[in-house]
Amino acid sequence: MEDKLDPTVRAFKTFINRKPKLIEEVRKSGGSWQEIYEKWALLGDDDPYWDKYDNTADSSEENSSTKKKQMELFSQLMKYTEKIDFNKVQDQVQQLNKTIDTVQEVLGQFQDTKQSKTNYQNDRFRRFMD
Repeated sequence: MEDKLDPTVRAFKTFINRKPKLIEEVRKSGGSWQEIYEKWALLGDDDPYWDKYDNTADSSEENSSTKKKQMELFSQLMKYTEKIDFNKVQDQVQQLNKTIDTVQEVLGQFQDTKQSKTNYQNDRFRRFMD
């Protein structure tokens, strides 16, 4: 079907695909493609009227602002990491590790106690089962 299209229609489709903001505006406003086609046929591709629909200007501004924000965030992160005393962090991690070991040991003792009680109760009932 693409081969059967008029060359000007094909050129218009190519033009439209290069102007995503124009597509968005037509969809939002509910305008007709016929009007856009007629303007394009009268003005041509290179008319300054179409510049407002270029995506490159806005995207480069967005990219530069995004990069600027990323650089600011990175510089703040670097400032924070410079202030960190890694010896203190290591000491705190070791203390946390000792605490976890102690909790695991207590839990293990509790489980051993619970199992021994359960075994004792089972043994009491076995006496009567014989």
